[in-house]
Amino acid sequence: MNAIVTQMIILFLLVIVGYYLSKKKMMDADFDRKLSDLVINVTCPCLILASVMGDTLPDKNLILPLLIVGFATYVILIGLAFLLPRYMPIKPDERGIYSFMLAFGNVGFIGYPIVASIFGPEAVFYASILNFPSTLLIFVFGTLFISGGKGKLQFDRRTLYCPAMIASYLSILIVVTGWQAPRMISAPCMLLGNVTVPAALLIIGSAMAQVPIKRMFGNLPIYLMAAFRLLLVPLLILYLSRLCLVPETIAGINVVLAGMPVASYGTLFCIKYQRGEITMAEGTFITTLLSVISIPLLTLCL
Repeated sequence: MNAIVTQMIILFLLVIVGYYLSKKKMMDADFDRKLSDLVINVTCPCLILASVMGDTLPDKNLILPLLIVGFATYVILIGLAFLLPRYMPIKPDERGIYSFMLAFGNVGFIGYPIVASIFGPEAVFYASILNFPSTLLIFVFGTLFISGGKGKLQFDRRTLYCPAMIASYLSILIVVTGWQAPRMISAPCMLLGNVTVPAALLIIGSAMAQVPIKRMFGNLPIYLMAAFRLLLVPLLILYLSRLCLVPETIAGINVVLAGMPVASYGTLFCIKYQRGEITMAEGTFITTLLSVISIPLLTLCL
């Protein structure tokens, strides 16, 4: 339990550093936009590729069952993300922002370290396969939610060929073929991939510096979204997993991933499309703060 709380505090401190740097004018909106492009187009694809460039490759026979559980989970998450905002006390043009916050958690940045702390380092492989649908869908439904405008959701086919998606396709190919990447390829990917976590968290902190503190802690719909995002939806997924006899370890990892705070990519996408940056920053900040408490509580239910 202490390891989980410690990991959450460490990551949250990076957000605070980004907040401080923005207040000191060392980060601004233009810098955030350029750094966001770097993360989305370069460092994140490298992080995805690096996940299959370790000393040992994952067991191919586990890929399909894990993918089925992962996709089933995101069918539920995205379905609820379309449905729940319609009944929340928010403006119609904010529904897409809340849909994103409900559908996508911060698995890549926070989920993997937390899973390793709870279930051991070997569980990170299971988490990466369970999270593959997120990697696939966040660049489809995520951009669709945020770039949609007032109630009009527009799908851009180019998201299927963005750098992160290409990296996802290549990572599956590497696992299926059993190819071992030489160090001259794997080492640069790992080094660039390691930039993703601190860069994304600094951007979140910088974006939050533009939000008045009073508003950040006084937005009731954000707390309602956080209750669904951090506890109610993960508990629903736990119930359905047990109903469907999903193996306990896989179900536990999947539930913890489902209870992550709002995905950092939300802020990056909002900056890119210049929509809902403040609301997304509020949601990311509040869920990241509350997850220090909610994730340990969630593990007690496993």
